[in-house]
Amino acid sequence: MSKRQYFSTIHQIIKTGHWITDSVSSELKVFDISEPQYNVLRTLDSQRETPLTVEQIGKQMIQRSSNVTRIIDKLQKKGLVSRKECPTNRRKMDILITDEGSTFLKQLDAKLAGWHKPLMDKLTDEELLTLSQLIRKLRK
Repeated sequence: MSKRQYFSTIHQIIKTGHWITDSVSSELKVFDISEPQYNVLRTLDSQRETPLTVEQIGKQMIQRSSNVTRIIDKLQKKGLVSRKECPTNRRKMDILITDEGSTFLKQLDAKLAGWHKPLMDKLTDEELLTLSQLIRKLRK
């Protein structure tokens, strides 16, 4: 393996990751929501009936952020999440997605599906599997 090819490939992965994040952020902008806010809503929706703490949400985020509390504050002001004191630990807060947040998330997912569609048509299932395997191999 040549170092030059390795670093060129890593550079392409990083550029692609930023391009995807920037493009998704641009799509979400019309809804006045950021990509990290969208990520928090998706995380909470996947646990629908189970409240999560700020720490648990932070661990599941795609892009780790120390701003999880501020992100949740913004989502709560919009009525998209609710927060209440954890009954077993008063130092923790239980966070849940609201019905309004779940409905809003469906709108966001529909918008992003339109963005993803052209990309999905560019790679075969076999290519996607190979790409996924190679990325996992790098991360091990």
